[in-house]
Amino acid sequence: MRPTRWPTAAAFTLMAALSAALSACAPSVASLKTNGAPVPVAGYDWFLNEDPDEPRLSYGLAQSDDVPLSLMCAPGSGKIGLSLAADPAPARRSITLESGGDTETYAARVEAADVHDGVHLIASAPASDPVFQRFHRLGWLAVWDGDQRAMMAAQPGSEGRAARFLELCR
Repeated sequence: MRPTRWPTAAAFTLMAALSAALSACAPSVASLKTNGAPVPVAGYDWFLNEDPDEPRLSYGLAQSDDVPLSLMCAPGSGKIGLSLAADPAPARRSITLESGGDTETYAARVEAADVHDGVHLIASAPASDPVFQRFHRLGWLAVWDGDQRAMMAAQPGSEGRAARFLELCR
């Protein structure tokens, strides 16, 4: 799977609609289950490619180019490459990730996308950063864009893919 542009405005609109719908049903934080984990978005999941040269963990729709975030590494390197799909003229030059309350921001460069009319924000991060340690345990990440966050939660049964990916990178 190649990462492609995830319509940022549409994604945040979808997350806001889901949040509003869940808020009407529950008094707790709308995007989180009672155990503190975010609710998976229908059809989206984490997909692991255990390529021996460059393992890749991508969040998106199965068998599609709709992949908003990809993580990749050289096995044993301790470094993670980040690729976040963005609109053609992104206002930001960084990627902010959260998992379980740990948040990190990584300076990013912009690269043209091959498959769509957007771009990719490209960054590098130490696999040992607290946000990735929490991702290892929890299996979910959120991407922040200003004061908006897009939750990227695993579907039931695929929660361990984050841990497996991070083990390959260490």
